[in-house]
Amino acid sequence: MPTYSQDPATPDEPYLAFWRERHLCTLTTLRPDGSPHVVPVGVTYDPAARLARVITNKTSAKVSHVLAAGPEGARVAVCQVDGRRWATLEGRAHVRSEPERVAEAERRYAERYHREPGENPSRVVIEIELERALGRG
Repeated sequence: MPTYSQDPATPDEPYLAFWRERHLCTLTTLRPDGSPHVVPVGVTYDPAARLARVITNKTSAKVSHVLAAGPEGARVAVCQVDGRRWATLEGRAHVRSEPERVAEAERRYAERYHREPGENPSRVVIEIELERALGRG
């Protein structure tokens, strides 16, 4: 059986190249009742820091799900697919509101998606501390 495991800090080049392309992704969080909440998002992947980042509004459901998990963070997954290529990143998510963290997430978003995110004083970033990477680029 083939294995699709990647090291989140040192993925192979096709996998990393796939994460550099412009693709809509999904973020899966868990509601308080344990059911999955899956929403479309833009995601950036920073293997050197072992982080994936999602910019969002602090009043979103995904933020409330992450916060409800407490200080240890919420188990989440982000995924993208294009034909037979797919990639999933899993880890612990935390909501960050520090201006420098939000600015870094916005910069990376603009780089990947080729557009500056609109002004949003309520913006936060969900940072995912990566534990697992799966897929094939």
